Amino acid sequence: MTKRSAVILLSGGLDSLVSLAAALKGYDSTPGEGNCADGYDVRLALTFDYGQRAAEDEIKASAEICRHYNINHRVIELPFLGEISNSALNSKDAELEFETLGKESARAVWVPNRNGLFLNIAASFSDVFGYDAVIIGANKEEAQTFPDNSKEFCRKTEDAFKYSTNSHPKVYAPLADLEKYEIINLAVELNVDFRLLKSCYNGSNGTYDSAKGTFRHCGACESCKRLKSAILKSGNKDLIKLLF
Repeated sequence: MTKRSAVILLSGGLDSLVSLAAALKGYDSTPGEGNCADGYDVRLALTFDYGQRAAEDEIKASAEICRHYNINHRVIELPFLGEISNSALNSKDAELEFETLGKESARAVWVPNRNGLFLNIAASFSDVFGYDAVIIGANKEEAQTFPDNSKEFCRKTEDAFKYSTNSHPKVYAPLADLEKYEIINLAVELNVDFRLLKSCYNGSNGTYDSAKGTFRHCGACESCKRLKSAILKSGNKDLIKLLF
């Protein structure tokens, strides 16, 4: 039986990397919602450059991931999104260190309609090339502060594709019911190579820590704080030394 095909939104971060590994193996935390037990044939990964300070790192990490999994990779430039956004992610001078995780820090890094725009662009590729699904790293933990990571958002967007596309792709979010620490544990179970990971809002100009063979993580931005907390809660403490 031919596997169903898919395009994935890939940033190089934890959620998109593990979503890719999960899709290839057919894992889904929400059975019946876009699930494909035999796994997806992921044919294309899209990485977006909207002027975020970590764009260079995200592109490089995503390219490495695609080489590792032998997937075609394309970078989509959206300069207008950075121009109209007040997000700290797009400001070279903005402070990205947060004392707490929550709605205030979420607002600081909010990019208007980011996931909606990304999913719709991916759906355009699906419509042209006949992909069966668009994969996104939406998850339960981030949905609490970022509503465009919720299962409801994914369902509504999938419904909209019934009107805006001929191919009607599924929106496949294999991590939708998982907290971050559960995503870490799943990554370990799926033998994900954490050296491919770049899950930091602060860019490091594409540089690696040559001794570790990994991207540098600042340890202070919201994404890094979530990642650190998840690693500690998962019990995989050795990953702290690897990534930070």
